[in-house]
Amino acid sequence: MSATARSSQTRIPCMMMRGGTSKGAYFLASDLPVDPAARDRVLLAVMGSPDPRQIDGIGGADPLTSKVAIVSRSTRNDADVDYLFAQVVVNEARVDFGQNCGNILAGVGPFAIERGLVDARQSSTQVAIHMVNTGQIAVATVLTPGGRVMYEGDARIDGVPGTAAAIPLKFRDTAGSTCGSLLPTGRLMDTINGVDVTCIDNGMPLVLMRASDLGRTGYETREQLDADDELKARIEAIRLVVGPLMNLGDVSGRTVPKMCLVAAPRNEGTICTRSFIPHRCHASIGVLGAVSVATAAVLPGTVCEGIANVKPEGEHVRVSVEHPTGEFTVELVLGGDPMKPEVLSAALLRTARWLFDGVVGISPSVFNGQSSQTV
Repeated sequence: MSATARSSQTRIPCMMMRGGTSKGAYFLASDLPVDPAARDRVLLAVMGSPDPRQIDGIGGADPLTSKVAIVSRSTRNDADVDYLFAQVVVNEARVDFGQNCGNILAGVGPFAIERGLVDARQSSTQVAIHMVNTGQIAVATVLTPGGRVMYEGDARIDGVPGTAAAIPLKFRDTAGSTCGSLLPTGRLMDTINGVDVTCIDNGMPLVLMRASDLGRTGYETREQLDADDELKARIEAIRLVVGPLMNLGDVSGRTVPKMCLVAAPRNEGTICTRSFIPHRCHASIGVLGAVSVATAAVLPGTVCEGIANVKPEGEHVRVSVEHPTGEFTVELVLGGDPMKPEVLSAALLRTARWLFDGVVGISPSVFNGQSSQTV
C-alpha cells in the first residue's frame, strides 16, 4: 500500500468523481490494504459509516453518494482495467460488493486515464473495463483531445444539472451477471405474496411490480415513497421471498435485488419507473437497473406487457425509461424470434466529472482493527 503516514493520520490517494447520477471515491487498488477486512474498515472510515449523516467522512449521507470504485490494470486480455465496485452502507458498518454500479462505471475510464493506467489517444480513447463484481465487460469511450480527458461538453443527462462531455457505454454479456440467467426464476412472471412480479438480471438483479397492484400510481415523488412505510414493508417482504428464487440466497443483509414499481409512461417515454435501492427510492434510476427494466419492457409476458409503449425498430430498439427526475434512454440490439426476442447488447450515454484529487485521512487504528467502525 502506497499510503504515507504523516502526523496522526494515514493519507491515502483518492479522487472524488461524479459518475452519471452518483458520486463516489475512486482508488487505485494498490493504494488500499490487500487484506479485505482491513480494506473494508478503510472504506467505512473514508465515507464516515455507520452514521446517517456520515459527518466524519466524505460520504454524502445517501446511498447514491456513498460509493467506491477500486481500479487496477486488468489481468484479462480483453480488458484494460479491472473495476471493483463497493457500496458503502450509510447507516451500517457494512460494505457490499454484490453488485455492479453503471453510474460509477462512467467515471472509471476518465480515472484510468488520469492515473496513467490507460494511455490517452489524440481525439477519443476507448477503455475496456472488466467489472470484477460480476465478470462482464463494458467499453467506455472518453473524449481526449490533445491526449487529455475532456469533461466539458453539451451532453445532458436527467438528474444532473448542466452539461458535460458524453461518455457512451456499451455492455456485452450482462444477462445473468449476478443471478446466473436473465430470468433467474425461469419464468417471465411469478406471483409473490399475491403480487405479480418479474425477476430479471441483465446487469442488475431487479424485481419489477406494477404500481397499481400495490395500490399506488407509480408517479409518486421520491419523498412520498420514502415516507410510505406500509408500501416499503410490502416491498421488502417480497424481496426477502424472491432472493433465494433468484439464486441470491438470504438477501436480508444485501443491497440486491433492487425493487422497481412500473407504470404506463407519462412523458412520451416507454415505461415509468420508481426504483428502490433497495430500501430508499432512487432519485432517478441506476444505469444497469435501467438496462434490466428496458429488457423486461421488450419481452412479451412480463409485468411490463400492456403498460410499456415499445416501438419496434427492427433489431435496434430505443427504450426511454422514465424516472422521478426525467428519463434514461437505453438502446438494445435484439436477436432471435420476434415473439421471443433475445437482447444481444445494450448501449447508453453517461457523463462524469472529476471533482477533486488528493488524499483522505484515516486513523492508524483503522488498519489494525481497533476502530469502532468494524465489519
